[in-house]
Amino acid sequence: MKLAADRILSLLLLGLAAFVAVQAWQLEVPFSYDPVGPKAFPLILAGLLAVLAVVLFVRPGASGEWPTGALLLRLLFTMAVLGLYAALFINLGFLVTTALVSIVIAWLFGAGPLKAVVGGLLLAVGSYLLFTYGLGISLPTGSWIEPLLGSN
Repeated sequence: MKLAADRILSLLLLGLAAFVAVQAWQLEVPFSYDPVGPKAFPLILAGLLAVLAVVLFVRPGASGEWPTGALLLRLLFTMAVLGLYAALFINLGFLVTTALVSIVIAWLFGAGPLKAVVGGLLLAVGSYLLFTYGLGISLPTGSWIEPLLGSN
């Protein structure tokens, strides 16, 4: 059972990569985005995930056992937090949800409160700048802030 966990995970990740690729391929983009648009970016990520899943299948880690105890609870809580991230992403906006989720996950895996807050804020702002200005991808500001900014 040692290597089974890594192989099962790699097959699940390969399935996720296929799902993301199919969903991205079906995106109808009315005009061309440069350099990476809403169709190309998820396709690139799906391809990268597929390659890494195959590598994990071929070369599993030395200890591929299922997590137990406190680690299993932390991982399950992390999955729940990431589900909340997806659910609240549009309404709260990229900056708020990314900062909050990063802070919670950093704290959950042992970072002190100050490190978790500073790291979460830096990650949120840095990735926002990268996506918005570096890649030209629009990210949601949050439905709660749009009235404050005068957006419709």
